[in-house]
Order: sequence, then structure tokens, then C-alpha cells
Amino acid sequence: FLGILLMLAFCVLAPFGDSLAKLLGARIPLLELIVVRFGVQTVLLVPIVFLSGKTLAMSARTFRLTVIRTLLHLVGSSAMYLSLRYLPIADAIAIAFVMPFIMLVLGKTVLHEDVGNRRIAACGVGFVGTLLVVQPSFATVGAPALLPLLVAVVFALFMLVTRQIAKQADPITLQATSGLVAMPVLAGLLFLGHVTGAPDLGLVIPARFDLALLLLIGVVGTVAHLLMTGSLRFAPSTTLAPMQYLEIPFATLLGWVIFNDLPNGLAAVGIAITVGAGLYII
Repeated sequence: FLGILLMLAFCVLAPFGDSLAKLLGARIPLLELIVVRFGVQTVLLVPIVFLSGKTLAMSARTFRLTVIRTLLHLVGSSAMYLSLRYLPIADAIAIAFVMPFIMLVLGKTVLHEDVGNRRIAACGVGFVGTLLVVQPSFATVGAPALLPLLVAVVFALFMLVTRQIAKQADPITLQATSGLVAMPVLAGLLFLGHVTGAPDLGLVIPARFDLALLLLIGVVGTVAHLLMTGSLRFAPSTTLAPMQYLEIPFATLLGWVIFNDLPNGLAAVGIAITVGAGLYII
């Protein structure tokens, strides 16, 4: 029951964090959103690691995989935040939920897991549902409607790497190390933005309210990820996996309340097909 409660909290916090990013997307450069997101994660978790008597030490293999995982997290988060400039939050999250289908295919092809024909067929049906969500968005905003598909591919790889190191690394230590790894990468991108003048690779001085929202994005993102990781300690993944689809109705509610956005008829049908196919696979 505790695992279910933790996953439910994640399903509320994750789209809430995305809503905050969408609110700030027009005023704050993309890189600044990412810098604050990972900076807050680092500031919060590194002291916790040392105060709890743990260590950041890892084996060479685990550290290499953590670096790869962090780079994937940076790319995936950036693509998601960028997509929210153009798409309703419910549509963006629904399109990104093609990730379970990609993970299934990767599990079969990369990890050689046993995946039957019915689940492969359900993947095809789910992808058709995703295309129904993409189609009206693509007609409206063009290529940016495909960004959540990039998010899905990147986070499927992210989860694949995470599965390889989950048993070797404490969740808080893993997230703290990821924050430390991300900082020099982001510093390099900031320098590149300074040299090139690219607006999305720069920094601005936010208004007081925007600064509060920025810091809240970092806190929400950090806590949400820890909730999801913690839930897996108290309940089996087969129980928790279907609950992740609750992100879509919560995202729809937030999109309606904050942005007055609702999926159109075709997108709503696509969301229903995607969720149905995902639940069938589970």
C-alpha cells in the first residue's frame, strides 16, 4: 500500500513539474530550466548522502553507466521542456507514453527477453494510438510535435541503463552523483551559449515569482524521481506500472485548469488506445 501511495504521489508531481516548466518556457531559456533542475537536485541530495553516512564511491562500470544515464536524462528533460512550449501538456505526456512499447522492443532485441507475439501486436496498436495524438498536434505546430517521441526513445534507453545499475547503487547516491556529473556538462553548454549567443543556451535574471517557480521545478523533479524509485522498494513493478498511466488524466486536469487546454476528439481517442494497449501489455 505504501508503494502504491508513493507512485500515486509521483503521478501527481511529475505532470505538475511539467506544468511549471510550461509556465516558464516563454520567459526562461531552456538551458536555465535544466541548470536549476539539476542544480537543486545536487544541492539537496549531496549533503543527504554524507549526513547519512553513505558515500559517492562507485565501481568503474557503475560510474560509466551513471554518466550515460545522466546524459540521457539531460537530453530527455530538455526535449520534454521544449515540447511543452508548443503542445498541450496532456498531448505531450500521452505521446511520450510510447516509451513502454519502445522498452518492450529494446528488451526483446537488446536484453533478449521473452516477448510474445501478442505483446508485440499490442505495441503496434499502441503506436497507432500515439500517432492519433501526434497527428492533430503535427498539423498545428509541425515538427515540434515529434519532440515527445524523442523523449520516449531517450527515456526508454534511460530506463534500460537504470535497470543495469539499480541493484548496485543507492537511489539517493545515484541521483546525487547524476547531479554532480550534470554540472560540468551544463557549464560547458553555458559557455557555448555565451560564445554563440544562442538564446536558449543563455541565462536571464528571473523575476522573484519566476525564481520561486524555477526552484520549485528543481524540488518537484527531485522528489518525484525519489518517490518513483522508493515505490519500487515497497510494491512489485507489475502492481505499479499500470499506475503510471494516471499521469495522463492528472496532466489533462492541470492543462485544463492552468492553460485551458484539452485534447481534441482524435487525440482523446489516441490517448485511450495508447493507455489500453499499455495496460494489455502489463
